[in-house]
Amino acid sequence: MSISAIFGTAVPNCSSAAFGARKAAPIMGGGAVVIECSSRPQKKATSHHMKTRPRKTQPWDVKRRPTVYAPLPPLPPEWTVVSSDAVASDPAVPSPPPPPTN
Repeated sequence: MSISAIFGTAVPNCSSAAFGARKAAPIMGGGAVVIECSSRPQKKATSHHMKTRPRKTQPWDVKRRPTVYAPLPPLPPEWTVVSSDAVASDPAVPSPPPPPTN
């Protein structure tokens, strides 16, 4: 299958002598074609970050483990179930404010 049949249009042919291009072999089983017509192709974002990421080289840094913190205390409940009987008898529960008088 030709490249023009894949893309549906004519694809310009870059000669390797003129542009210093590389022709990559298809990926095994995938049939993908890589076309590079640049003398200095740039990596895409993820490939670039993977290649240029900082690496641990010092022995003390390689052996360093993550910090272990004490567990957090349990969170307070967001909702407290209060029945109408508990409102009148429980002094800890504040009574509702009186209605405004106009």
